[in-house]
Amino acid sequence: MVEIGKKEIFDLMHKYEGKLNSSSPKDKPTDGESDQVRTKEYLSFKNEMLPKHLSFYEKACQWCEHLVKMKPSEKKGVELQEAIDLCHLNITPTGVMSFSILLPMAVMLGGSFMSFIFLGSTYFGVFFLIIGAIMIKPMQKIPFFFASEWRMAASNQMVLSIFYVVTFMRHTSNLEKAIQFASEHLGPPLSMDFRKILWDVENETYENIKESLDVYLEQWRDTNMELLESFHLIESSLFESSEDRRLELLDKSLDVILEETYEKMLHYAQNLRGPVTMLHMMGVILPILGLVILPLMVSFMDGVEWYHIASLYNVILPIGVYLLGKNILITRPSGGGESTKADENAKKKVENITMNIMGNSMTFSPKKLCIIVGCVLFFIALSPIIIHIMAPNFDLPPIGGFTFLEYKVSDTTGETIGPFGFGASIISLFVPLSFGVGIGLYYKITSGKLKEQREKSKKLEQEFASALFQLGNRLGDGLPIELAVGKVSDVMEGTTSGNFFKVITMNIRKMGMGIKEAIFNSRSGALVYFPSDMIGSSMKVLIQAIEKGPKVAAQALTNISRYIKEIHKVNERLRDLMSDIISSMKSQISFLTPVIAGIVIGITSMITNILGKLSTQIKTVSADGAGSQAASLANLFGTGIPTYYFQIVVGVYVVQIIYILTILSNGIENGKDSMNESYMLGKNMIRSVVLYCIVASIIMLIFNMIANSILTATVG
Repeated sequence: MVEIGKKEIFDLMHKYEGKLNSSSPKDKPTDGESDQVRTKEYLSFKNEMLPKHLSFYEKACQWCEHLVKMKPSEKKGVELQEAIDLCHLNITPTGVMSFSILLPMAVMLGGSFMSFIFLGSTYFGVFFLIIGAIMIKPMQKIPFFFASEWRMAASNQMVLSIFYVVTFMRHTSNLEKAIQFASEHLGPPLSMDFRKILWDVENETYENIKESLDVYLEQWRDTNMELLESFHLIESSLFESSEDRRLELLDKSLDVILEETYEKMLHYAQNLRGPVTMLHMMGVILPILGLVILPLMVSFMDGVEWYHIASLYNVILPIGVYLLGKNILITRPSGGGESTKADENAKKKVENITMNIMGNSMTFSPKKLCIIVGCVLFFIALSPIIIHIMAPNFDLPPIGGFTFLEYKVSDTTGETIGPFGFGASIISLFVPLSFGVGIGLYYKITSGKLKEQREKSKKLEQEFASALFQLGNRLGDGLPIELAVGKVSDVMEGTTSGNFFKVITMNIRKMGMGIKEAIFNSRSGALVYFPSDMIGSSMKVLIQAIEKGPKVAAQALTNISRYIKEIHKVNERLRDLMSDIISSMKSQISFLTPVIAGIVIGITSMITNILGKLSTQIKTVSADGAGSQAASLANLFGTGIPTYYFQIVVGVYVVQIIYILTILSNGIENGKDSMNESYMLGKNMIRSVVLYCIVASIIMLIFNMIANSILTATVG
């Protein structure tokens, strides 16, 4: 009977084990997908935090997978899945491969069809075929590109994440609550990663927080080993019976990541000069100087149009420079990033602009206002073409040898080509001005106040270490927190930290608030006027520590003060390492690139003017019967490309290069810092493009005066 009972129990266990395995969603085979949490709460959180371009990419891959299923090789599928999991994307390797084939095919077929049928251009037909073929390989690497960008943004927050975890665990030895505390104060994407660690435990994907954390840390083993070391020290502190030993391990974990960050950034700075120099030469110097030769080439070659040059300079080159710059950023090690959750919240509160127009008050969103400004400037730039369309024979009389429109009839096609006039060339500068001012104004409006707010918060953070140390000493003397805050505000009166504690004191005395409400109240709390995640988390630790007594709170504040000083010191050392490279890139953006481009467009204008008028004079001499030699010489010159279009190509390229170099320089200096990136774009786009337009107009005026004097002397 006993044997039969054992067999029945075994059969019963085997039966229900099979049913449980068959019904378990994580054991069902999927098309290369890893186990992902599918709870409603996590999906809503992911949808809220995932960037819009990733959501669009998700939908595109899912749609392409429904049309055609193209499975990658097993090895490539595993690599793609790792990148997909890192970015929290809801797609499969099959979807990635399908999208990477279907989109280039659409570009090849659609672009070629449009070129041959509607434009009748063989050049653009071949151009789209080549572009589509080149796209296939990069499109397959998009998940790796997103994963690298995600990894860079996350690694930029790692020092801060260890700071939050250690700060919390000094007074409460609970790893799960410490990770939750860090996820609440970090901005995306690391906040999303930490939230995912917690969700995996709550949904029983893993048995405990340590197992979930260890699995997550494995993806950083090859790129950020210091993060693993720091968290392993934190985990070890949980098993220490000695309080002194536990605190020592926590302190060591922060020291490890700070030291490793500095060492890795040192090697990065040493290896950066070569790639940045190559980027500057390949993306700025050679392409712009190459434009000097183009007027000569075009003048002796028929069939080359301005849009052929634009396809090279405004499409292929910017994409190449952008990808080269991104490869430089991908290798950047983790650092102390400035992007915080407070910045993300502040972006959502950008106010509309109210303007008084003819006595009427009108409100514009920053985007609409900048689009209107850009469109007005662009319309002015198109005025020479619009005038010619409306009145083909209209032109102003020459002034001092300078013409306004100057359209010509092509000898080969008989079509009217232009405008070649100096006036039209100057007006063409409004094209880069429309893009530069429109884009720059938008970023300046949306980030200007946020930058001021951040600078105030950063100033507070720099002073905050000493303020916390003083507050800790007051609490150590046995003063209640309410009185201690008032004492510190009196001692530090006139400083940013003194103002912060003064707001807390005023809320306590006049509003009757408790210490927690005085700091965190959503309407009048001190953090409303000084938004900073680091200060907010320090105050939250203070509130939790004060419940355990003033001595515990005093010790917690003293340690936070030390941590803030250490992080600030490492960040300053990192900036010192990068100062030479950053200053060089900033000089390229603010001065060298616009000035070189302006000089080149002035030289181009002079060459085009001389060749055009010289061709006309030779034809005149030939028509007067000067012989066949003059006629054959006249046939050497084509009609050429107007400076108007040359300048538009160069001007737009300058705007593109300034945009790309600004993103690159901010990424090298600050990592993934979207707020500072917006501020720098607003500053650089307006200043550099206006400088380019001023230099180009002055050089064009001077060189065309020289050209006119040379041609006048020649005719004479």
